[in-house]
Amino acid sequence: MLANLLTLVEKYGPVFIGGLGTTLELALISVAIGCLIGALVAIMRLCKSKALNLVATVYTEVIRDTPLLLQLYFFYFLLPDILPALKLSKFTCICVALVFNSGAYMSEVFRSGIQSIDRGQSEAARSLGLSSSQTMLRIVLPQAFKNVLPAMCNEFVAITKETSLASTFYVGDLMTQYQTISGKTYMVIEPLIIIGIIYFVVTFTMSKLVAVLERRLKEND
Repeated sequence: MLANLLTLVEKYGPVFIGGLGTTLELALISVAIGCLIGALVAIMRLCKSKALNLVATVYTEVIRDTPLLLQLYFFYFLLPDILPALKLSKFTCICVALVFNSGAYMSEVFRSGIQSIDRGQSEAARSLGLSSSQTMLRIVLPQAFKNVLPAMCNEFVAITKETSLASTFYVGDLMTQYQTISGKTYMVIEPLIIIGIIYFVVTFTMSKLVAVLERRLKEND
């Protein structure tokens, strides 16, 4: 088996690296845009408008209470039908699904981060003449962002692993490359071992970096 592993690494190393690049690209886009959506949805859930609160709540609950694979299928088939003129690629459709999924989870993270800020700071800002929006943008959100930064990094780790479901649609991620290599070599276990090692190294390294970040943030408080 060791000989087969070495042969696969030597022959298909660039393929594995390409799959890792696509996996990380999916994760980075999903979390980056998902955080923006999450922050917006969190503000909507905390605002006084019942309509905005309802929209944000429905979005969050629907996404959080349905399987990610179902969401991937939904956006994969829905978006090309409702936006045919854009000729969206498979990669884009999967990205949109992951963005909406990440946004729902990050909205809860941001909501808890915003609620963790002492209300006295908001009241002090309002007494100084700042509006509600100015208080949120200048006082509350910067502090909330710092509080939720480790959770954002953990979401990136989680999404990196969840992108494996995108292989269902052959978008070029690591698990897609496994299917390709396995089909060409008729090997099943060896490519899985290599893919597993890559996932482990990447996510383990990320997790350790998140732990270091959390310690640094605690030291600076």
